[in-house]
Amino acid sequence: MYLHYQLMKTLQDERLRAAARDHLAAEARRARTAGRDHAAARGVTAGADEMAGVQLADMKEQVPALRMIGLHKAFRETVAVDHVDLTVPSGSFFGLVGPNGAGKTTALLMAVGLLRPDAGRSEVLGVDVQADPMRARQLMGVLPDGLAMPERLTGRELLTLIGEMRDLDPDVIAQRTRDLLEVMGLAGAERMLIVDYSAGMRKKIGLATALLHAPRLLVLDEPFEAVDPVSAATLRAILTGFVANGGSVVLSSHVMALVEQLCDTVAIMALGVVAASGPLDEVRDGRSLEETFMRLANAEVSDAQGLSWLSP
Repeated sequence: MYLHYQLMKTLQDERLRAAARDHLAAEARRARTAGRDHAAARGVTAGADEMAGVQLADMKEQVPALRMIGLHKAFRETVAVDHVDLTVPSGSFFGLVGPNGAGKTTALLMAVGLLRPDAGRSEVLGVDVQADPMRARQLMGVLPDGLAMPERLTGRELLTLIGEMRDLDPDVIAQRTRDLLEVMGLAGAERMLIVDYSAGMRKKIGLATALLHAPRLLVLDEPFEAVDPVSAATLRAILTGFVANGGSVVLSSHVMALVEQLCDTVAIMALGVVAASGPLDEVRDGRSLEETFMRLANAEVSDAQGLSWLSP
């Protein structure tokens, strides 16, 4: 648990430093635009360090972790996502729930830039994903459902490759890889190829690739599907620690009980639209999340009368 805390603390510190760098760069640009001399611009940079804590706290409250603005996608005659508007507050553990075919995966793929929308746009911490995809990808870690991986690499080799592709320093890659493999419980499988990984191991190494570059937002599509209880407990501990240390998580699932256990904010999707969103207790309104979903989606439970031949 100490190593887990240290890893999450390191990721938090690096997120804060990245946010501070962004803020200072913006201040310097504004200084130059206003015609200040270079000395004044340097003064802004030097003085900003003392104000970083307050400024970053304000940024956290004002800038959503993720915004979907009119996202729309149709596949021929089928509308998968129908002009969805959705805001994920910074610092939240956000659950996106709904049945299979509700449009959750399509919406998330568009939101993170892996699928081009027919209309609308998305923002990650104020960065337009379509207009500035490289910067947006630096801010988020993504674990799509059914993520394909290089099967003939070990977990360590995969993380090293991802780190090199993200142009991280070799020493940073080595340190974070060691930490992540240890926290994920994969250090003992260091020589095992990914092709031989179990479903739970694949989910954990996939989450490790999403965390490697110290993102500020995690977007995870069905991260607990087909995961054994031990692996699921590890994933829950890592994700709750990530949020507790200042990160934001968006988790898609059709398992309502899991979302109720983990998330503080939720959205319910059905038939490509958002039926409700907000703090968990407000959306539930005294019911279970599943009961709320069934009511909002006008869902009907089929009986087994047509399967009388199953009776002994």
